[in-house]
Amino acid sequence: MRRLENYRLWRFALIAVLVPLAFIAFWPSPVDQPVQGQLAAVLNFLHHHGVPGWFNYRFVEASANLALFVPVGVVSSLAFPSWPWWKIGAFGFLISCCMELGQLLFLHDRFPSPIDLMTNTSGAVMGAILAAAALKELQVRRLPAADL
Repeated sequence: MRRLENYRLWRFALIAVLVPLAFIAFWPSPVDQPVQGQLAAVLNFLHHHGVPGWFNYRFVEASANLALFVPVGVVSSLAFPSWPWWKIGAFGFLISCCMELGQLLFLHDRFPSPIDLMTNTSGAVMGAILAAAALKELQVRRLPAADL
Protein backbone atom coordinates (compact mmCIF):
# COMPACT_ATOMS: atom_id res chain seq x y z
CA MET A 1 0.00 0.00 0.00
CA ARG A 2 2.96 2.29 0.68
CA ARG A 3 3.89 2.28 -3.05
CA LEU A 4 0.35 3.26 -3.96
CA GLU A 5 0.66 6.36 -1.78
CA ASN A 6 3.62 7.78 -3.73
CA TYR A 7 1.60 10.48 -5.50
CA ARG A 8 4.63 12.05 -7.16
CA LEU A 9 5.48 8.74 -8.83
CA TRP A 10 1.89 8.36 -10.04
CA ARG A 11 1.97 11.89 -11.49
CA PHE A 12 5.03 10.90 -13.54
CA ALA A 13 3.18 7.73 -14.54
CA LEU A 14 0.27 9.90 -15.68
CA ILE A 15 2.62 11.81 -17.97
CA ALA A 16 3.89 8.46 -19.26
CA VAL A 17 0.28 7.47 -20.06
CA LEU A 18 -0.58 10.79 -21.71
CA VAL A 19 2.46 10.98 -24.02
CA PRO A 20 1.56 7.94 -26.18
CA LEU A 21 -2.06 9.09 -26.12
CA ALA A 22 -0.94 12.43 -27.56
CA PHE A 23 0.97 10.63 -30.31
CA ILE A 24 -2.16 8.67 -31.20
CA ALA A 25 -4.36 11.78 -31.10
CA PHE A 26 -2.06 13.98 -33.16
CA TRP A 27 -0.80 11.44 -35.68
CA PRO A 28 -1.31 13.09 -39.07
CA SER A 29 -3.60 10.33 -40.36
CA PRO A 30 -5.97 8.03 -38.49
CA VAL A 31 -3.83 5.43 -36.68
CA ASP A 32 -6.04 2.58 -37.85
CA GLN A 33 -5.75 3.58 -41.51
CA PRO A 34 -3.07 0.96 -42.34
CA VAL A 35 -5.29 -1.86 -41.03
CA GLN A 36 -8.73 -0.67 -42.12
CA GLY A 37 -8.90 -3.27 -44.91
CA GLN A 38 -8.00 -6.12 -42.57
CA LEU A 39 -10.41 -4.86 -39.93
CA ALA A 40 -13.22 -4.68 -42.50
CA ALA A 41 -12.42 -8.23 -43.61
CA VAL A 42 -12.48 -9.53 -40.03
CA LEU A 43 -15.77 -7.77 -39.30
CA ASN A 44 -17.26 -9.10 -42.53
CA PHE A 45 -16.14 -12.63 -41.58
CA LEU A 46 -17.63 -12.26 -38.10
CA HIS A 47 -20.93 -10.95 -39.48
CA HIS A 48 -21.15 -13.94 -41.84
CA HIS A 49 -20.62 -16.23 -38.85
CA GLY A 50 -23.36 -14.90 -36.61
CA VAL A 51 -21.90 -11.81 -34.95
CA PRO A 52 -24.62 -9.12 -34.92
CA GLY A 53 -24.39 -6.16 -37.29
CA TRP A 54 -24.07 -3.59 -34.50
CA PHE A 55 -20.58 -5.01 -33.88
CA ASN A 56 -19.17 -2.83 -36.66
CA TYR A 57 -16.31 -0.41 -37.27
CA ARG A 58 -17.97 2.37 -35.25
CA PHE A 59 -18.38 0.01 -32.29
CA VAL A 60 -14.75 -1.14 -32.50
CA GLU A 61 -13.52 2.46 -32.76
CA ALA A 62 -15.65 3.59 -29.80
CA SER A 63 -14.47 0.61 -27.73
CA ALA A 64 -10.84 1.41 -28.57
CA ASN A 65 -11.33 5.05 -27.50
CA LEU A 66 -12.91 3.92 -24.24
CA ALA A 67 -10.08 1.44 -23.60
CA LEU A 68 -7.43 4.10 -24.31
CA PHE A 69 -8.79 6.30 -21.52
CA VAL A 70 -9.29 3.66 -18.81
CA PRO A 71 -5.57 3.89 -17.86
CA VAL A 72 -5.91 7.69 -17.72
CA GLY A 73 -8.68 7.27 -15.14
CA VAL A 74 -6.79 4.65 -13.12
CA VAL A 75 -3.50 6.53 -12.99
CA SER A 76 -5.21 9.90 -12.40
CA SER A 77 -7.01 8.39 -9.41
CA LEU A 78 -3.71 7.25 -7.95
CA ALA A 79 -1.95 10.53 -8.78
CA PHE A 80 -4.74 12.67 -7.28
CA PRO A 81 -6.38 10.49 -4.61
CA SER A 82 -8.52 13.32 -3.23
CA TRP A 83 -10.31 13.76 -6.57
CA PRO A 84 -13.71 12.05 -6.80
CA TRP A 85 -14.61 10.00 -9.88
CA TRP A 86 -16.46 12.90 -11.51
CA LYS A 87 -13.39 15.14 -11.29
CA ILE A 88 -11.32 12.41 -12.97
CA GLY A 89 -14.06 12.27 -15.61
CA ALA A 90 -13.85 16.04 -16.08
CA PHE A 91 -10.07 15.73 -16.43
CA GLY A 92 -10.56 13.03 -19.08
CA PHE A 93 -13.10 15.27 -20.83
CA LEU A 94 -10.63 18.18 -20.80
CA ILE A 95 -7.88 16.00 -22.29
CA SER A 96 -10.30 14.72 -24.92
CA CYS A 97 -11.45 18.26 -25.77
CA CYS A 98 -7.82 19.31 -26.30
CA MET A 99 -7.25 16.32 -28.57
CA GLU A 100 -10.39 16.92 -30.63
CA LEU A 101 -9.72 20.66 -30.88
CA GLY A 102 -6.14 19.96 -32.02
CA GLN A 103 -7.44 17.60 -34.68
CA LEU A 104 -9.93 20.22 -35.87
CA LEU A 105 -7.39 23.03 -36.05
CA PHE A 106 -4.21 21.31 -37.16
CA LEU A 107 -4.87 17.93 -38.80
CA HIS A 108 -6.60 17.94 -42.17
CA ASP A 109 -6.89 14.13 -42.41
CA ARG A 110 -8.44 13.81 -38.94
CA PHE A 111 -11.81 14.99 -37.76
CA PRO A 112 -13.20 15.77 -34.30
CA SER A 113 -16.10 13.76 -33.02
CA PRO A 114 -18.56 14.26 -30.15
CA ILE A 115 -18.71 10.47 -29.84
CA ASP A 116 -14.96 10.49 -29.12
CA LEU A 117 -15.53 13.02 -26.34
CA MET A 118 -18.18 10.76 -24.82
CA THR A 119 -16.22 7.50 -25.10
CA ASN A 120 -12.94 9.03 -23.91
CA THR A 121 -14.65 10.60 -20.89
CA SER A 122 -16.46 7.33 -20.16
CA GLY A 123 -13.14 5.49 -20.24
CA ALA A 124 -11.60 7.91 -17.73
CA VAL A 125 -14.64 7.54 -15.43
CA MET A 126 -14.49 3.76 -15.72
CA GLY A 127 -10.80 3.83 -14.85
CA ALA A 128 -11.46 6.03 -11.81
CA ILE A 129 -14.22 3.72 -10.59
CA LEU A 130 -12.08 0.62 -11.16
CA ALA A 131 -9.19 2.21 -9.24
CA ALA A 132 -11.49 3.18 -6.36
CA ALA A 133 -12.91 -0.35 -6.19
CA ALA A 134 -9.44 -1.92 -6.29
CA LEU A 135 -8.12 0.41 -3.58
CA LYS A 136 -11.14 -0.31 -1.40
CA GLU A 137 -10.57 -4.05 -1.82
CA LEU A 138 -6.90 -3.64 -0.90
CA GLN A 139 -7.87 -1.71 2.23
CA VAL A 140 -10.38 -4.39 3.25
CA ARG A 141 -7.78 -7.13 2.79
CA ARG A 142 -5.27 -5.22 4.91
CA LEU A 143 -7.63 -4.78 7.87
CA PRO A 144 -7.00 -7.22 10.72
CA ALA A 145 -9.83 -9.69 11.33
CA ALA A 146 -10.63 -7.98 14.66
CA ASP A 147 -11.36 -4.65 12.91
CA LEU A 148 -14.03 -6.17 10.67
